Amino acid sequence: MNLIIDVGNTRIKAAVFENDRLVELVVFNHDALINEVESLLEKFNITAGIISSVSFLTEDVLQKLQEKCSFLFLNSETRIPFNNKYGTPKTLGVDRIAAMANAAVAFQGKNVLVIDAGTCITYDFINSDGDYFGGTISPGIEMRYKALHHFTSKLPLLSKIEAANEIGNSTEESIHSGVIHAVLHEVQGFISSYQNKNKDLTIVLTGGDTNFLAKQLKSSIFANPNFVLEGLNAILIYNK
Repeated sequence: MNLIIDVGNTRIKAAVFENDRLVELVVFNHDALINEVESLLEKFNITAGIISSVSFLTEDVLQKLQEKCSFLFLNSETRIPFNNKYGTPKTLGVDRIAAMANAAVAFQGKNVLVIDAGTCITYDFINSDGDYFGGTISPGIEMRYKALHHFTSKLPLLSKIEAANEIGNSTEESIHSGVIHAVLHEVQGFISSYQNKNKDLTIVLTGGDTNFLAKQLKSSIFANPNFVLEGLNAILIYNK
């Protein structure tokens, strides 16, 4: 079995895969990493692992993890199942690498747009030849709410809700409308743009806001919040 650890900006996901089947998933705060890994190692017969981190892990934590399991640490030098033609490969986020790896494996021979809606919203495209040239990074939903509050003196900090009306009848409704409808129009706009340029486009939506956005989008998409985890597992298998 494979142990997959995805260290995000706000939380960590740890998943156990048997071949390509997800059998366990836990989500926890950064300070619980060692304890959660130990628990999974006791529960399952783990033979290999991979760690992906867009946040900072101390050398002490990394050493403790390596002592417990033989982990592959994903970086720009790791072997991957697609052609990475990004202009600055060393700065490419490991979450984006994992998403493209899964796109290449799960939808081999197809044009794929992966939209990862988390802290940021990323749009990454891989063509039917398995070539990846780059994508787009945009502020995520929560970041937009925080920006409106932080950079003004009177606008309140709100939590996301579905915005039914584009015309807000109060300040709070106007904020919700501005944030949510702007994101929906942005996502739909990118989808339409890629569809116009690429035939038979497969669209995947993943990330923490997958379910929130999927039911509000009009396009036909594959909604899979675990797409990046599956990509990390695919990279680990590819390197075995």
